[in-house]
Amino acid sequence: MIKDFVKSRLRSQEIRRRQIPAFAATGGTGDGAVYYLAPDNDSPSGGVRVIYRHVDLLNSLGIPAKVVHAADGFRCSWFPNTTPVVAAGRVSLGARDVLVVPEWYGPGLGGLPEGPRIVIFNQRAYDTYDLIPYEETGPGAPYAGIPGLAALLAVSDDNVDLLRYAFPGVPVHLTRNVIDPSVFHLGGPERPRRISFVGHRRSAEREQLLHILRSRGVLDGWDVVAIAGKTELETAEIMRNTAIFLSFSEREGFGLPPAEAMACGAYVVGYPGLAGREFFVPGLCSPVADQDLLAFARAVEQACIRYDKEPQTLIELGAAASARVLARYDTENLRTDLRTFYSTLL
Repeated sequence: MIKDFVKSRLRSQEIRRRQIPAFAATGGTGDGAVYYLAPDNDSPSGGVRVIYRHVDLLNSLGIPAKVVHAADGFRCSWFPNTTPVVAAGRVSLGARDVLVVPEWYGPGLGGLPEGPRIVIFNQRAYDTYDLIPYEETGPGAPYAGIPGLAALLAVSDDNVDLLRYAFPGVPVHLTRNVIDPSVFHLGGPERPRRISFVGHRRSAEREQLLHILRSRGVLDGWDVVAIAGKTELETAEIMRNTAIFLSFSEREGFGLPPAEAMACGAYVVGYPGLAGREFFVPGLCSPVADQDLLAFARAVEQACIRYDKEPQTLIELGAAASARVLARYDTENLRTDLRTFYSTLL
């Protein structure tokens, strides 16, 4: 009973966190601007980084845009930016404006302001129904009945397909992610014996995997590094000095960490997380079927053996993967996606 009470209380707290902040006013025609709502979270978050990038690119296209936070004066500081930011309480929304809302606010969508056109920026389609009880909602939840809903945006082919299937009456568009080549790029010609991974993903499976590898002696002589609490630049520096990156992606919207590791030239082994299948090209990396711990361990061991026998081959494969992801996920492709989408709304 105590556990149920704690779970219920935590759930209620999480729902409160995901409520839409109050805007200054609604009504009127508006200025034809685009406002991207984002949570007040100053910890590294790929999704929030993408929101800031969208706003920067829209402004470069001559489309006025701002990131909207709840707190006055809040700005993400874990990556360098001069992105226009404004507090919700200082924004007046009109019919010509567009309010872009992350899928994270799903439980609070009933509090959306009336007046602007609404776009749901769903960067994690597999989380769409988090905190949306089936028994308490109707068909099309959580997006059915949203006044002014114009479209959904997604960041991978996989998520576009899922959202189109789940919401057949709502237009769904792709806006590709960007791997910034000024941050995530190849390093020197050699790679230290380092294995790295993002520390907050699938911790139980990660522990099991590392136990297995250690018991077989696979990790002997390797530096094993968890990437956690690092800035974007610090993360890239670790990845550039990594020989093998372990991907623990799970039901992703895209899966930025393994893509960024590839851009830095690391040889990636592990789970594509469904959406990552579009860039996990066998031969340039070692994709593993989801939850197949034994296959994961074997693939890591094989990569370590290969590195010891022919390190240059693994480095060359990493460089080829880098060229591929940087070519597909570049700024100009996203700029084209944004121009195409917003030209139909503004």
